[in-house]
Amino acid sequence: MKIAVVCSNGKVGKLVVAEAQAAGLEVTGFAKSENKSGAKSFVQKDLFALTKDDLAGFDAVVDAFGAWAEADLPNHSKSLAHLCDLLSGSKTRLIVVGGAGSLYVNKEHTAQVMDGAGFPDAFKPLASAMGKALTELRARDDVQWTYISPAGDFQADGAKSGKWLWGGEELTLNAKGESIISYADYAAALVEEITKGNHIKQRISLVRE
Repeated sequence: MKIAVVCSNGKVGKLVVAEAQAAGLEVTGFAKSENKSGAKSFVQKDLFALTKDDLAGFDAVVDAFGAWAEADLPNHSKSLAHLCDLLSGSKTRLIVVGGAGSLYVNKEHTAQVMDGAGFPDAFKPLASAMGKALTELRARDDVQWTYISPAGDFQADGAKSGKWLWGGEELTLNAKGESIISYADYAAALVEEITKGNHIKQRISLVRE
């Protein structure tokens, strides 16, 4: 399989590149600065400058875009819309590294993690921006997308356990009542979805077993 990792120099992007190459996939990284990911094939190009030709011929494109500065938060929607436009009508899957704030906490799907009283105020703008991008993605019938939300506690430097549970639209807890996933396990699970999963036009989620 041939996959592209967009924003391959980011923390999640680097791990996805490593996991995908270890799984025997042919990986091309895309980033606006020089290659820091270890991708054997690399294109130095800003996400917003990518064209249809750049992403042609891949089985899957991983969107590992991230923005945290308040002024950059609208780029979550803009970047996702741009990638969707490039892949519109193609068979190429778009795998989106998502957020946990938009996961539902009730079966009626009327309350989200970000609505809770304990959700940190500092993260609400980011969660809202990512949630908006997901809402817009759901309206795209022309793209073979899959949105993967991490657990509530998404640990950048957490260990790789190799064990995780898949969930759906709702926040899932493990047997210990935890909602935790490391970036390392998330990246491994994402590659598993590319190679074994088929959750087209679905949001799925992850938690450490």
